[in-house]
Amino acid sequence: MTPVAAVAAPSPGSASRQESVAAVIAALSARFGERLSTNASLREQHGNTLTWQANEPPDAVVFPETTAEVVEVVKLCAAHGVPMIPFGTGTSLEGHVNAPFGGVSIDTGRMKAILAVHAEDLDCVIEPGVTRKELNEHLRASGLFFPIDPGADASLGGMAATRASGTNAVRYGTMRENVLALEVVLADGSVVKTGTRAKKSAAGYDLTRLFVGSEGTLGIITQVALRLHGIPEAISAGTCPFPSIKAACDATILTIQTGIPVARIELLDTASVISVNAYSKLTLPEMPLLLVEFHGTEASVKEQAERFGEIAEQLGGGPFTWATQAEERTRLWQARHDAYWAGRAANPGKITFATDVCVPISHLAECVEETLRDLDACGIASGVAGHVGDGNFHVSPFFDPDDHAQRKVIEGFLDRLVKRALALDGTCTGEHGVGEGKMKYLVAEHGEPALEVMRQLKRAIDPHNLMNPGKIVAFSG
Repeated sequence: MTPVAAVAAPSPGSASRQESVAAVIAALSARFGERLSTNASLREQHGNTLTWQANEPPDAVVFPETTAEVVEVVKLCAAHGVPMIPFGTGTSLEGHVNAPFGGVSIDTGRMKAILAVHAEDLDCVIEPGVTRKELNEHLRASGLFFPIDPGADASLGGMAATRASGTNAVRYGTMRENVLALEVVLADGSVVKTGTRAKKSAAGYDLTRLFVGSEGTLGIITQVALRLHGIPEAISAGTCPFPSIKAACDATILTIQTGIPVARIELLDTASVISVNAYSKLTLPEMPLLLVEFHGTEASVKEQAERFGEIAEQLGGGPFTWATQAEERTRLWQARHDAYWAGRAANPGKITFATDVCVPISHLAECVEETLRDLDACGIASGVAGHVGDGNFHVSPFFDPDDHAQRKVIEGFLDRLVKRALALDGTCTGEHGVGEGKMKYLVAEHGEPALEVMRQLKRAIDPHNLMNPGKIVAFSG
């Protein structure tokens, strides 16, 4: 990295900070014209909008269209000590895109080129603004697809930055397993490439894995090389009710432990099923429910389904209802993805946010059941849904934003939720990431020595703390 001449960013509200920001905005406006905005509503849209954390908008938003333009923006901000906040589609859930120290939001949404598809190698290279749906639409004729599905039509650059996963992770892994290489603009404007398209390498430190999940705190992703998969010959999906959460979780555990290569296995608790039925106009049994999907050949899918059906029956589950048509499957999974909005519709006048934890699947039933008991004891309305094949589940508590006492109750519940997961050898977040919201749990999860290593990495790569400051780790100087 070339040295950065600027000193650390001035403190928010100081005269020197205001002068620095004004200088950067003036220069960006002269260079980018209408692609630089200080409009208040646009700035608020580029702060946090999906959780209960306060919206902290940037001072300006800029829309680069090439790596070279990202470099220009970064060098200008670095020269004046102005923070930079990378922005994809804004679907992240822990305040990742907030600007607690002000600065410039760098929106990569116009960087939408699909640069190469190497069908014979099962990979592609794209710019960060391409969304997963856009990529899969482009790939359809090739017989390939990109399987990571977090629900929202997120940008692939943002998905790499947050180490996203989703409903297909139990079979296809997360972004960690599906990103081959990155191009990243560092805090001084240097451009680094973190790997190649080779399926494996033993050459040096694994920088790709370092940047995947760094949440924009180490650099801005401007290209992503992704692993692709063949579209399965056959896909079957279905629903299976269970008499209890424990029975549904035990069926999940046994399915995984017996080696059935299930592609998706999702849990909805009773409250979630009721709201999903009303919102998506379905008639699912209103009791704990597993949504499952199998990929493979006609014969293998049939065998997987039969084996899963036997497991479900042993645990009191059923009847097992199949969605045999593609349209039925699409409707079913769209309903699952809309569970957040279904809950909102079922609780008018209240707001919610989604949080997640992840535990080893052997502890899944225990963790979910204790969480539901905790919710009941607190009188908190909430749905529970999860990618239970990998031990990950989500909770969405509903509350009146003006009821401060209720907010305190929810804060206590969230703290117990994370501590419960950590006590079971789990993590404070399986896929939502740290952002601002879960920074306080990293010492308990990793220990102070490991957190100090993270700080040292941040200092080495971003010595003036300009890349998405106030996220993951905090340090001064």
